[in-house]
Amino acid sequence: MDWGMENRMAQLIQADGRCMFLPIDHGYFLGPTRNLEEPGKTIEPLLPYSDALFVTRGVLRAAVDPAKTKPIVLRVSGGTSIAGHDLADEGITTSMEEAIRLNASAVGLSIFVGSEYEKQSLLNLGKLVDEGEKYGIPVMAVTAVGRELEQRESRYLAMCCRIAAELGARVVKTYWCADGFDKVVTGCPVPVIMAGGPQADTEGEVMEFVHDGMQNGSIGINLGRNVWQNEHPVPMIRALRHIVHDNGSVQEAQELFDSVKAGEPGLASVAS
Repeated sequence: MDWGMENRMAQLIQADGRCMFLPIDHGYFLGPTRNLEEPGKTIEPLLPYSDALFVTRGVLRAAVDPAKTKPIVLRVSGGTSIAGHDLADEGITTSMEEAIRLNASAVGLSIFVGSEYEKQSLLNLGKLVDEGEKYGIPVMAVTAVGRELEQRESRYLAMCCRIAAELGARVVKTYWCADGFDKVVTGCPVPVIMAGGPQADTEGEVMEFVHDGMQNGSIGINLGRNVWQNEHPVPMIRALRHIVHDNGSVQEAQELFDSVKAGEPGLASVAS
C-alpha cells in the first residue's frame, strides 16, 4: 500500500483497528431530514465522539467548520431522489480532483446489486477505484438496497460486499443482519463497517445490533439517523462508541447512555 493510501486509511481506522463514522449525507436523496435541517448545528456536539464524517461536498463547504472537523469521507454518488423513479439510478456526481481540493481522506459511493442499475453502479465503483488508486484515496463502497429493505439477509449482503471488494473498494459499508453476519464479514477480504438504516424503535435495539456486529467481525459503524434522530444524541453516540472502541457490553452501553443523559442535560439533546 502506498504511503498516501496507508496514511488516509490510518486517519479513518483508529489504532485499535476500529472506527466510528458519522454520516450526514442523507439530504442528497432525502432533502431536509428531521434533526438534519441544519447539519452544522447537529454535528457540533457529536464530532468529538466521531472518527470521521461522511458528507457531501455541498454540506461540507456550507456547514462544516474546516478548523473543527474530523477526517472526511466524501459522498461522491447521487443524481436520484425519493421523488424519482428509482434510487438505484445513481451516477458519480463529484470528481476525484474535487475530493483532493476538499482534503478528503476517502470517497464513498453506493452500489445497487440486483437492481436494474446493477451494472451501472458497479462500473461507477470500478471507475472511482481507478481514480482513487491513482491519487492514493481509498474508496468506501456502500451496499445500498433502496426501498427493498427485505434484501438485508446474509447471502445477499455477502455477495454485495464481496463484489465491492473484488472491484477494489478498500472498505465496505453494509447492513447488519441477524443471521449469518459473520459470514458476510469473513467472505469480504476488506474491512466491513455497519450501516444503520432507518431509526430503530429503542436505543437498546441499536446497541444490541452494534454489539453483535462488532462481535462478529465488523470493524465499526456508520450510523446517522440512529444517533442524531435520537432524542438524546450525545448519550447515544457515547454509548455506541463505548461498544466500538472499548469493547463494551450492551448493559455497559445502556448504563453509560443513562448516566450521560442524567448528568449532561445541556448536551444531551441537539435541540437544547
